[in-house]
Amino acid sequence: MILDTNALSAIAEGEAGATEKFTRARQVAIPVIVLGEYRFGIAQSRHRREYERWLEEMVSLVRVLEVSEETAVWYARIRTQLKAAGTAIPSNDAWIAALCRQHALPLLSRDQHFDLVKGLQRLDW
Repeated sequence: MILDTNALSAIAEGEAGATEKFTRARQVAIPVIVLGEYRFGIAQSRHRREYERWLEEMVSLVRVLEVSEETAVWYARIRTQLKAAGTAIPSNDAWIAALCRQHALPLLSRDQHFDLVKGLQRLDW
């Protein structure tokens, strides 16, 4: 499964449901976009150093998904589909969705707008 930013935050905070899904997953990946969003958030935290250490350990345990030319093709397809349907999701989330489609993995997220993306399976906790 792929972790969205809110899932990564929930795991960092020890939320039981998210942590359980994380520990039961066979394969876990974090998009580089999520790492950027999370690092931006912790840069403003008074517990920045603790979160940075936690994140370094987390990154060593999972696969980091980078954006490639193939990702860009999926991104364009998703944005086109959403535009035709008259719906939209935040741009960063469209990139995350593209990585989910590219790697055929579900997304652990509380953001229901991912449900608008055809072929993407969203997991909640």
